[in-house]
Amino acid sequence: MQTSAFEILGPIMVGPSSSHTAGALRIALVARSLGPRDLRRVTFSLYNSFSHTYRGHGSDRALVAGILGLAPDDTRVRDSFDLARERGLEFSFEEMGDDPALHPNTVAVTMEGETGRVSVAGESLGGGRVRIVSIDGVHVEITGDYPTLFVTHQDKPGVLAALTSGISASSANIATMRTFREAPGGRAYTVFELDEPIDHKLVEFLSHAPNIQGACSVAIPGASRVSPDATLRMSFSTGAELLDACDREGLGIGRVTRLRECELCDGEDVDAQMARVLSVMRDEATSPIHDPQPSLGGLIGGQAASVWSSARSLSASLMGETLSHAVAYAMATLERSATMGVIVAAPTAGSAGVIPGAVLSVGESAGADDDSLCEALWNACAVGLIVAGNASVAGAEGGCQAEVGTASAMAASAVTELLGGSPEQCLSAASTAIANLLGLVCDPVRGLVEYPCQDRNAIGVANALVSSQLALSGVLDPLPFDEVVAAMKQVGQALPASLRETALGGLAATPSACTACRRCL
Repeated sequence: MQTSAFEILGPIMVGPSSSHTAGALRIALVARSLGPRDLRRVTFSLYNSFSHTYRGHGSDRALVAGILGLAPDDTRVRDSFDLARERGLEFSFEEMGDDPALHPNTVAVTMEGETGRVSVAGESLGGGRVRIVSIDGVHVEITGDYPTLFVTHQDKPGVLAALTSGISASSANIATMRTFREAPGGRAYTVFELDEPIDHKLVEFLSHAPNIQGACSVAIPGASRVSPDATLRMSFSTGAELLDACDREGLGIGRVTRLRECELCDGEDVDAQMARVLSVMRDEATSPIHDPQPSLGGLIGGQAASVWSSARSLSASLMGETLSHAVAYAMATLERSATMGVIVAAPTAGSAGVIPGAVLSVGESAGADDDSLCEALWNACAVGLIVAGNASVAGAEGGCQAEVGTASAMAASAVTELLGGSPEQCLSAASTAIANLLGLVCDPVRGLVEYPCQDRNAIGVANALVSSQLALSGVLDPLPFDEVVAAMKQVGQALPASLRETALGGLAATPSACTACRRCL
């Protein structure tokens, strides 16, 4: 539980999917750092959910963007194919189909260049988090939890001793060391996790040592910036621990989470980072209302404007002004994401509309200032951190309940604090929000993060406001938050693969799904 809050309300990224777009891009970024020099050709082998939905999720453009070194929030991601061709880089994609032995979101990146050929396989874990699991077919596990040094060498006597001596001479302390080899006496890989940042001089020294083919530091985007062994005063991994911290400090959930982030990111301006999150959320939730654009897949584009324009005539009889605006903001965010615009994954791109929809609309109704809105967002981060650490926020792992369900719980807790609720009421609202969406499947039509994703964001934000009002009215959920999260994990594991972001079941398998297009607008 050393994950930054900005990996829960974040990354700030080009849509439409945090696991399939931002996560894919991050895997390619890491692969690029391990690949040969003067890269000339790349082949991306896609498995499971990646194999079925990579076009609709923009995974193909994101993978190429990562190889080119672009960041997740670079608007040039959508043009990565053209950029690669301009640089003379050849690329291709292989649909490898389903392999139950692999993570649902797995890609192998095979790179050819001046200094040879390297293949790196990675997993996208949800919310943009990634893990490297093999290099040239040899199993490794690189998570980036510690500063990581990767060394390719011959499996000969004395090599490991020389490596450890060299690291010791640099005054770095080895936290873990794992060696993986192809065969006795053949090529081997050693992964060192260190307690201190890696000095480039150490990398250069090891690269020229006898029997060493190469050495490099590996930075995993989104990984914690502190050691897993570090003790944080504001640390929490469960709802019960979070309530204890609030009671001990006499603070609300939002302030406790902000203090936790200050400990994680000592010296960084966390308030400026959260202010940027709020700014991007405002833009993503409002611009598509005033300037609708068609999505990449053609299933959405303009619905948010329709909801907004009809609010005045319908809100009195139906949703009311606050909820009408919340739904319009949530739907607008999905429209921005589906045009490969810049959004905040919250906690994923597929559920990105729920939190801004709820917090912005309730904030406007209550006359809340930006400081109060940011505190509500800090509160949302706490709920997301607990769910991510104890269940999943990835549709490919837990269905849409893991994405929209988690976002709805985060939003419910956030607006409860925004309106003066206690920490206990906040987590009660979060429990109710998850319970109401338990078992929600992930069945994107045509593999696009468009329909029913946009409508489910609307339902998620409505569910959040209902759950908050129940808690603030004293109608508390009878089950502890941690037990509800555990139930969500069990339900997610019970869902068949066809209902977990593969576009092989549910609405995606209906007769009209394959031909669904802009006629639905």
